[in-house]
Amino acid sequence: MAIVEMKKLRLLAVRDSKEELLRELIRHGCVQFTELEPRLRGTEAEGLVRSEGSELNALKAKHQSLVHAVELLDRYAPKKTKLLSAKPELEDRVLIDDTGLAGALKTAETLEGYDTRIKRISAEESRQRAVIESLQPWLDLDLPLNFEGTERCSVLTGSLPSRIPVEETEAALAAVDEESELFTIREEKKTRYVLLVCMRGQLAAMQDALRPFGFTPSALSGMNGTARQCQLDAEQTLKELAAEKENCAHYITDDAVHRDELKLAADRVNVKIAMAEAEERLCGTESVLVMEGWIPAEKENELAEVFERFGCAWETLDPTEEEYPEVPVKLKNNKFSDALNMVTNMYSLPAYGTVDPNPVMAPFFILFYGLMMADMGYGILMILAALVAMRKIRPRAGTLSFCRLLLYGGISTFLVGVLTASFFGNAPDVIAKMCGSSWKLWDPVFSPVNDSERVLYGAMILGVIHLNFGMAINFREKLRHGNAAGAVFEEGAQFVILLGIVLYALGLLVFPDAALLQKLGLGIMILGGAMLLLGSMRGAKGFGIITAPFSCIYSTLTGWFGDVLSYSRIMALMLAGGVVAQVFNTIAAMPSEKGVTPVSGVIFVVVFLIGHALNFALNLLGCFVHDLRLQCLEFFGKFYQDGGKPFEPLRIRTQYINPQE
Repeated sequence: MAIVEMKKLRLLAVRDSKEELLRELIRHGCVQFTELEPRLRGTEAEGLVRSEGSELNALKAKHQSLVHAVELLDRYAPKKTKLLSAKPELEDRVLIDDTGLAGALKTAETLEGYDTRIKRISAEESRQRAVIESLQPWLDLDLPLNFEGTERCSVLTGSLPSRIPVEETEAALAAVDEESELFTIREEKKTRYVLLVCMRGQLAAMQDALRPFGFTPSALSGMNGTARQCQLDAEQTLKELAAEKENCAHYITDDAVHRDELKLAADRVNVKIAMAEAEERLCGTESVLVMEGWIPAEKENELAEVFERFGCAWETLDPTEEEYPEVPVKLKNNKFSDALNMVTNMYSLPAYGTVDPNPVMAPFFILFYGLMMADMGYGILMILAALVAMRKIRPRAGTLSFCRLLLYGGISTFLVGVLTASFFGNAPDVIAKMCGSSWKLWDPVFSPVNDSERVLYGAMILGVIHLNFGMAINFREKLRHGNAAGAVFEEGAQFVILLGIVLYALGLLVFPDAALLQKLGLGIMILGGAMLLLGSMRGAKGFGIITAPFSCIYSTLTGWFGDVLSYSRIMALMLAGGVVAQVFNTIAAMPSEKGVTPVSGVIFVVVFLIGHALNFALNLLGCFVHDLRLQCLEFFGKFYQDGGKPFEPLRIRTQYINPQE
């Protein structure tokens, strides 16, 4: 349960075996390649080797085409699946093989062609509907829309705002040419559609006269026949387009039999993309490939057999401390602490050569979560949800970690709920009272509602224990790296102070007659304080020797006070969840105060389910966020060194099918 030891790999391989070697390495999934070309620039090897090329862009285009084809089938011919169903599994050799890939790509191309045609039809349908909409004001006009007049007369259609009186417009036109006529074709609430007839030589002057009134010429150019005829033509075109669109959709639906084939092809191309990405990090000559990367030390013997089979020349080296920032990080934990991997990944991976926090964080995270939720009913729901998900969808990696965390959190929530005698709040007591009974669950060991002060003190004590675990880890790490003075005068001094506080508190509160115990505790506190102040002056110079102790006292007191006080959120969330649950139970039971009736029973069930669903959802998220804060800020702040780069080996990555484990 720690950070996996890594080794640097250097490898020379025959170029002819490149593809087969990469296929074998991707099956093992434990080699991360690094780029060589930038490091060769400016060296003697720069002119001897060249970077390997690949078909990465072409492969990505093929993968996108296949995924799009699957999405089209899911849209036009959706396949009914179970609510929770696991992805199908195939052997890794099947996923690496590219048999049938050409046929799947051709099918995807055909499907995309139909989809492209459907999009064009949809665009044309929109255009035809717009044409029909634009023709509505002119349906009463008997003239062809492309009619521009006779040899001597011009005809112009357009629109004017309805707020302008017709008389004003006609007067303006008459001032230019008394023989002109303005006909109203249709008048709507805001717009008046008109037809202007005038002498051809006066058309420009007429337009100038109409412009101040807001005249807008109609956009009916290119239409032949009357408006009604054009409308009928557009409607007929829409019918033809709809029929063609339906045929295209049928063609797509008919290809639904190729859905699984397309999914398999998409995952096979995804594997080829991973290999191409690795290939671009390689360098080589005409006959030899040069590879460099990282492998887990535990996989060295396994890979040695592969390298020997392909006749490779290779070596592995332990990374130096200067190389630690570049070493990828892989965490290896048991089933219990592995559940916290998702928490660590959300924050930041630990730096290589430091401590994996998951084994130490796991019990605290799960305990704190249970204390915050503290309800048997909610715990049972979490356990059932986790077990059903793990059984039905067979999750992996991050999803599996989440399901395990949900399971362990549910168990912790249930056990704490037993101690607080809480089952969906006080639901058993409320239901018994509704039925006229005095039955109730067992008496709680502690209650967040009635013993909030006691719960608060307990939360802070847990916080002190939690923080000291973090300090103990940092103490050990400093000793391991040869910083004994820092360990003794920093964490060690604070441990001494805490021991003195505990002894003094025992002498004051538990054994009030033991004055010696109080004096001993006070003396140990003074000793720890002296160690802390002495340690703060190490390395200080000049005036810093005087200011360092004051800064140390201030930062230590305020830091510890703030950190310990932060754990009061455990009590606050426990209290909030319990009170809200009781409030919903009380509201649900109100209609049954004078006796349970069918109506009041239905109201109780509805309010109970809705209320506890909301409370459960809010607490599920709220407790996770606040628990995460206690780990990432308070606990990690005592020892954690982040900044690790994730280990991303060449491995089989799939979207629709899982490789068999």
